[in-house]
Amino acid sequence: MTRHQLQELIAGGESQTVEFKRRFTSPEKIAKELCAFANTQGGYLILGVDDDRTIVGVGSEKQEIELVTLACSLYIDPPLDVEVWVVTTEGKKDVVVVHVAPSPKRPHRVLIPGHRQGFAPVFIRYQDQSVLASREMVHLLSAQRPDAPPVTVTIGRRERALFEFLERHGKITVAEFARLVNISRRRAGQILVRLTRAGVLQIHVEGTRNYFTLAAP
Repeated sequence: MTRHQLQELIAGGESQTVEFKRRFTSPEKIAKELCAFANTQGGYLILGVDDDRTIVGVGSEKQEIELVTLACSLYIDPPLDVEVWVVTTEGKKDVVVVHVAPSPKRPHRVLIPGHRQGFAPVFIRYQDQSVLASREMVHLLSAQRPDAPPVTVTIGRRERALFEFLERHGKITVAEFARLVNISRRRAGQILVRLTRAGVLQIHVEGTRNYFTLAAP
């Protein structure tokens, strides 16, 4: 990472793939941001920069890198590999840049004390924020793994009711589908996930809320 490349990232501001932080005090908070990038499109976590793009630098680049290393190895499941650079700006301030690639092992979970491993939270990026992923999104992330089993779809009464609703209204949430065909929310989510995996539907993230539409032809 060169000084010029860092300047370009900062000039572009925060986005789905760029996050600024003045500093971190705990590996759990770092783990949340890194997981969100790994579970989405990847990105850059830049330490020593305020939200308004002011470069403040880090007090100790060694301490920040130790926190990142700790977060990746002990607070993320499965553990995450990242690239880390220390860039000294023209103002002689050190900035730590962490690059996270989109992971083939997603979903990565944040291991927080008190959470059972299989129920640890999963975060994704939405615009310039790291948000909690829905149950359906977690299932879809799991389905993107290379070893995920193939999906089969049966079109029955519930699916036909879903397609008719989408033709009229354009989009539907899990709760709306559950009410429409009188099934549990969990079962509704399973059907929507399966149809999304088959390429029939498309999931859309809107903060912590998801909705589904017919996939573009």
